[in-house]
Amino acid sequence: MKRGILFFSFFLLFSASSAFNITKLLEKQSDFSNFNNLLSETKLADEINRRSTITILAVDNGAAGGLSGKSSDLTKKILSVHVVLDYYDTDKLKKIFKSNKSATLTTLFQSTGEARKEQGFITVSVKDNQISFGSAAKGNNGDNHVSLVKSVISQPYNISVLQVGSIIDVPDIENSGSALAHSPKSAKAPSPSKSKKEGDDGAPSPSDDDESSSDKASAPSKKNHDKDSASAPTPSSPAPSAASRTRGIVAVGAAVLIMVLASLLAA
Repeated sequence: MKRGILFFSFFLLFSASSAFNITKLLEKQSDFSNFNNLLSETKLADEINRRSTITILAVDNGAAGGLSGKSSDLTKKILSVHVVLDYYDTDKLKKIFKSNKSATLTTLFQSTGEARKEQGFITVSVKDNQISFGSAAKGNNGDNHVSLVKSVISQPYNISVLQVGSIIDVPDIENSGSALAHSPKSAKAPSPSKSKKEGDDGAPSPSDDDESSSDKASAPSKKNHDKDSASAPTPSSPAPSAASRTRGIVAVGAAVLIMVLASLLAA
């Protein structure tokens, strides 16, 4: 009896450490096979499974065609905007609908450090008497919102998969994160009046010309170095995921449980 209790307790602990597997969940939904394949190909499925609370805005096979021809890197960026770092099901969205208010949601793309300004956020609001989602980035004029279709999967309060009508358009997302790779602007060449001293006859003296040449050779490199270090943005480190905190709690609980059960077995 005691061994049975011990085995069951370990089963519950290890089950809690992995709340869901998005790939297996969507395998049962044939209408989302293309979307599911893209999550696996871009490795987003692994990042999703490491979370403990999440919402996926999925598109069916027809709407997923909007990603065809795009690079793997760009596809991953776009799909990560469809992963909300919180739990939203239809009941929670109905409260927004009834209050006729809007909310800003943080997506997985924001945690990558590649998002520019509001590219890592989406808004959920009531549009034309229906719940809709759209990018919070500047440049979205409000016409690019996609409508909520239905709830596909709901496991409170771990994972919710909601179907939306089409891919969410994020302005200039293809250039996100590229600021780090831009080379700094070249320094302006020093003007002749500052780099050369003219003698009475209008011709520069040899010694002054040598000095100005050495200044021109060294000054721009230092200027470029300072400018580079000042302009290069440093991505903010993402906060520890909820899954990491959950695993820590599970580990502590497991240790305590093992001690209690060991004392019971020894009694």
